[in-house]
Amino acid sequence: MVNAPKLLEPENKTILERNLFELLANSGELSDARVMRSPRAAGDIAEEVLGEEFDKCVPAGLLENYSGKFARRAMADMAFNDTDGNYFVVDVKTHNQGTSFNMPNLTSVERLSRFYEDDSNFFVVLLVEYSTANGKFELKKISFCPIEHFSWSCLTIGALGWGQIQIANANIVKIEENTRKKWMLELCDALDIFYPKEMAKIGKRLERFKAVRRYWEEK
Repeated sequence: MVNAPKLLEPENKTILERNLFELLANSGELSDARVMRSPRAAGDIAEEVLGEEFDKCVPAGLLENYSGKFARRAMADMAFNDTDGNYFVVDVKTHNQGTSFNMPNLTSVERLSRFYEDDSNFFVVLLVEYSTANGKFELKKISFCPIEHFSWSCLTIGALGWGQIQIANANIVKIEENTRKKWMLELCDALDIFYPKEMAKIGKRLERFKAVRRYWEEK
């Protein structure tokens, strides 16, 4: 059983989300002119602002050793320790509600399974939902949630490497109070279905290129 860190207690989590919301809502970086050039620019700018200012939004006395600079392919956009010795990596995901559909990648199933072998590690998704109607950035909602609080009803696994956990449709996100054990067992259930399907696909591809080989050998 993984005990919730103080930062994830409802009161502290609410304060953090409110502070982050106010940070972005009042940011001069998200000017109309920049957003009008490209709606996607709003998401990129929001990620930059959060990386630079996130530590200032955490309730006092809960954060240590903050870093907001990571390579693009890293597991985290920011990371820190809390004062109880837990280690958080935070993946920022921005979603323009004006888009009809998108499937943001969260993390590799293999990378997460190794990371969660340590109960003091937490992989958290910082989900920023916004609109750019009429070329103006309008912040809608900010959620700061460990990945195990995302219901599997709104997640899927994509065929990349060992498998990539994705939000199936960013317009439909369901958060629930799962235990880590329950959620990880549900991940294993999902992979029990996913991997055999991938094996069947690979079998068909092998047969396809056996036929291609025969064609070129006989040509």
